[in-house]
Amino acid sequence: MTIVLASKFKRLYVSQKFREFVRFAIVGLVATVIHYGIYFLLNLFINVNVAYTIGYVVSWFVNLYLTAHFTFKSTLSFKKGVGFAFSHLVNYLLHMLFLNLFLAIGVSEEIAPLFVFALVIPINFLLVRFVFKSK
Repeated sequence: MTIVLASKFKRLYVSQKFREFVRFAIVGLVATVIHYGIYFLLNLFINVNVAYTIGYVVSWFVNLYLTAHFTFKSTLSFKKGVGFAFSHLVNYLLHMLFLNLFLAIGVSEEIAPLFVFALVIPINFLLVRFVFKSK
């Protein structure tokens, strides 16, 4: 049984989709830290939605570059850039919806983005993978 599980794990580990997901997670973590860090600092001085949006936009540019070159080992084309932008427009709208929902139910401004990230990141992976992997 142990050998069978080890064999299945090894196949999963070496699969391209798994490696892409791991790289996506790394890029997502970097982008999320940038987004949250900017949001956290700006939130001290400006409106919560403006701070969140500025953090999102800055992290978006970092995310676009790293997703193309690191995650999917792809060249960045206009078509992929537009697809990435569209997927992130959907992602941004989900972020804002959930952020304001969590704020409305009383979750603190410091913690609410963490719940948002947990909900929206898996959806974003599927959208972005479709953009970079569709023919």
